[in-house]
Order: sequence, then C-alpha cells, then structure tokens
Amino acid sequence: MTRLVDVLVIGGGQAGLAAGYHLRRAGADFAILDAQDHPGGAWRHAWPSLRLFSPAQYSSLPGRMMPAPPGGGYPSAADTVAYLTDYERRYDLPVIRPVKAHAVRRGDERLTVETDSGTWRARIVISATGTWWRPYVPHYPGIHDFQGEQLHTAGYRGPEPFRGRRVVIVGGANSAAQILAEVSTVADTTWVTLRPPRLLPDDIDGRALFNLATRRMRGGDSIGDLGDVVAVPPVREARDRGVLKAEPMFSRITPDGVSWPDGTSLACDVIIWCTGFRPALGHLAPLRLREPGGLIPTDGTRAVGEPRLHLLGYGDWTGPASATLIGAARTARATVAEIIAALGNRQ
Repeated sequence: MTRLVDVLVIGGGQAGLAAGYHLRRAGADFAILDAQDHPGGAWRHAWPSLRLFSPAQYSSLPGRMMPAPPGGGYPSAADTVAYLTDYERRYDLPVIRPVKAHAVRRGDERLTVETDSGTWRARIVISATGTWWRPYVPHYPGIHDFQGEQLHTAGYRGPEPFRGRRVVIVGGANSAAQILAEVSTVADTTWVTLRPPRLLPDDIDGRALFNLATRRMRGGDSIGDLGDVVAVPPVREARDRGVLKAEPMFSRITPDGVSWPDGTSLACDVIIWCTGFRPALGHLAPLRLREPGGLIPTDGTRAVGEPRLHLLGYGDWTGPASATLIGAARTARATVAEIIAALGNRQ
C-alpha cells in the first residue's frame, strides 16, 4: 500500500519533532517516520552520565520549555529522553514507529520513500536522521592488530567496565572530556588529541556557543577562538584533579598499545574512540546528491539538487548548531515556513 502526504519527516528525534511542531501549527498534512521503538531519538542510546551543555531553559524545543532537572544544573540524557517523550505526546505529533526508510527516489510530482513497512509519496521530504547511527573511527596503521578492546563513544555506557585497566581516550571534544572525566576515577587514563584541547571559560556554555555558531555562519567570530570543551561540572572536577592533560596523537597502533613517531610507546588495554559521527544519509543515496566530501549541497536546509528535499539537524551545514536542541528548534521554524510557502505556490 502506498500512502500520500504533503510532507514526510524521516526521523523522530529532536529535529524531526521540532519540524513536526511547526507543521502541526501550520495545519500541514504530514507524518513522521521513526526507526526507533520508543521516543527520545539518539538520546535513548547515550551513556547515562552524559550532560547537555546548557541549562534546561536553553535546551528546549518550540512551544515547551524543558523542565529543570532535580537539583538544577545541566540535564542528563535521561532527562532529555523524558522531555522529548512528553513533547511528542503533548503536541500529538503523528510519529509512526518503528519504521525504517530505506530509499528516497524521485517521481514526477512527489518523492517516493521506500520503507520496511510500505511506500510513502510526499510533495516534500524532511530528512532528520541525525548522525548517531554513523560513528566514525579514523584508520591508523595497526588498528586491526590491537589485542585489547576498542569501542566508540556510541558504545560507551559508563566507567565500571574499565576499572583497574589502562585506557587511551582519543578525541579533543566534549564527549572525550566527559568520558575521560569519569573513566579516570576508576582507571589509568591517557588522553590523546590531534591538537591541544582548550576548556572554554566556566561561564561559557551552549547558550553562547549557539550565538557564536550563528555569527560564524555570517562570517563573524569563531567558536575556536574561545576553546573546544564546555566545562560542565564533571569536566571541571577532572580539571581540578589534574587529569585533563592531553598527549599528541599517536601515529600507529601496536598489538598491545599505541606508539608515536619518536618511538615512544604506551601499553594499554582499551582504546575509546571519541572521534565523532557522520550524517546518516544512506536513505538518500538514490538521489545522487552527495559531493565528494560526503555532504549534500544545501541552500539553507533545502537540497540544491532536489528542491523537494530538506535536511534538518545535521550540524552547521544545515543551520547554525542545528545538531543541538536549540539549534534544531530555530532551524526547523525557518524550514517549515519555507515549505509551507512552497506548498502554497504549487496549489
């Protein structure tokens, strides 16, 4: 059976829900397909101690403020899942799950979306699948020879499995710093980064980062002028313990550890790759829109090579800080306004 809608959103995480809110307010004919069994998007799969980089009031989707967590401070992954679950229900958003979109194809008047539970045809498609499902691990010589354990941020669940072990943590951004902060309480840790990491001042968090991202997109200040890592409370505590000291990036991996170009080596039991993610765009492959770098050229969020497709929530290339809650919220508003205008022009 083929179902028709004006707008089909692929992905029911924060970006998809933000789009759904504005589509609902505009009275659009739309549906949201989500591959997960339950609400919460990628936050449901994050490690329990993960913290947002902003207080709750600055980490909200449109129309509904995120409640402050008990005791205040920065919301956890579980707080965020609870918020997104409540948000979806509060606005009665038409999320259909679990449905996995396999392919988006061109048609004469509509795009065709093939899923594991049938086919949809939509005048506009919003892809909001995020990045969590495509963890990135760079290749280093010897990576397949390592006899210990390797895992990515996406597979990290907490420090206890590493108690008493020698752990190398790779990556210079926030996830690496937060994981280092707690693993270092139970294990012998070494932090390895491509360039020396810099903590942001204690009074700089996601609020300021969003504003800086917006200004950077307009040719203004760079976030990197301030630093790389948000000093959330666990990171501050690790800083005070003196463990936030990074070594240069190693050049190869040995069967029992890592080594550097000068011949220095370090034995370890575990390597945790906090090396980021790539956009989950496999369902868009039939459209052949990607450039050699892997991204799809966009004008705002609209794909240049297919104006019936919008990409929402993948990072700065689809809107300032659009991979964050506040960034997705603001980008979704402009995206839906553009979509509603386009639908009106086609009637």
